[in-house]
Amino acid sequence: MNKLTPLAEDLLHGADAIAEYIWGTGADPQRVYALRRKKGAPIFSLGNQLCARRSSLLTWIETLETASSR
Repeated sequence: MNKLTPLAEDLLHGADAIAEYIWGTGADPQRVYALRRKKGAPIFSLGNQLCARRSSLLTWIETLETASSR
């Protein structure tokens, strides 16, 4: 994401939205909780809702790709 992009456009609200962004339509939102807990995904709470930045998720995935190719 471009630094001029408003935060609102980069932010995913809720486990459903995060799951859909990562795995596509119909993905199980419980997978998001597991990613956060077991893999340290950049997912955080705002109040009682899980959120993630699209840009942070992409960077995190790129880091996993790099590590797995070594």
